[in-house]
Amino acid sequence: MLTTKELLKQVRQIEIKTRGLVNEVFSGEYHSVFKGRGMEFSEVREYQIGDDIRTIDWNVTARFGHPYVKIFEEERELTVMLLVDMSGSMVFGSLDKTKQQIAAELTAILAFSAMKNNDKVGLILFTENIEKFVPPRKGRSHVLRIIREVLSFEPEGNKTDIKGALEYFNHTIKKKSIAFLVSDFFDSDYEKILRIAGKKHDLIGIVLRDPREQDLIDAGLVKFRDAETGEVRYVDTSNKTVRENFMQKINNYEERRKSVFLSSRLDTIMINTNTSYIKPLVEFFHLREKRW
Repeated sequence: MLTTKELLKQVRQIEIKTRGLVNEVFSGEYHSVFKGRGMEFSEVREYQIGDDIRTIDWNVTARFGHPYVKIFEEERELTVMLLVDMSGSMVFGSLDKTKQQIAAELTAILAFSAMKNNDKVGLILFTENIEKFVPPRKGRSHVLRIIREVLSFEPEGNKTDIKGALEYFNHTIKKKSIAFLVSDFFDSDYEKILRIAGKKHDLIGIVLRDPREQDLIDAGLVKFRDAETGEVRYVDTSNKTVRENFMQKINNYEERRKSVFLSSRLDTIMINTNTSYIKPLVEFFHLREKRW
């Protein structure tokens, strides 16, 4: 458990790092990719040749005796929701950072990007329970609170229930939002609700992976503890069949996730804990921008 001083230091370090990235890389990308909800009235001006006659303001036109048109601007304010998996598997990290620490940095980048564009940001932390809900708001202090929560929150549960998190999100956030689901997706039975949430909201999956989850090395007899169930067992990693069965289980989770996101036409961003997350984030923004 982090002390208050250690936590504040980590939050400050993440703020400095991620705000710099937002200012240099992601702010413009974010604005161009995530459009506003629609158009809002700005002002009226005199009619000019070529203006759409459907925009004529007949009340103002009648008052002044010659035509005026309504001018509309994009309604920029959006709501960004960050759904972050806090299950036991997220505290795993074979290198410098755990998946949870990477999740904190990613949520910081997204939250600061939203803040810079005057959008609201909210947070849902989940395990097999809804652990924490932070309603969408604006401002730096609110963004810093979100980073603190992701870094330091101690959940009651250890398992993963993506289905329950999406059901809660769908029920709680009524208006269409941009939603980032940050998880390692070691779960099942969330296919139906993912499709439902994806139709209502702009839902993007951020998939976190650690290299040791993708390649079980031959290290002889190793003591493993399941981070989500607490079960402890000794595994003979020198046994080729054991390693293959382990990889098959991981691959099954991955294939299930790929299939449901692809069939639901939802985007994913793959992030590995042993490589920089900047490149996959930039590639995601560029891919989205090309579609507009």
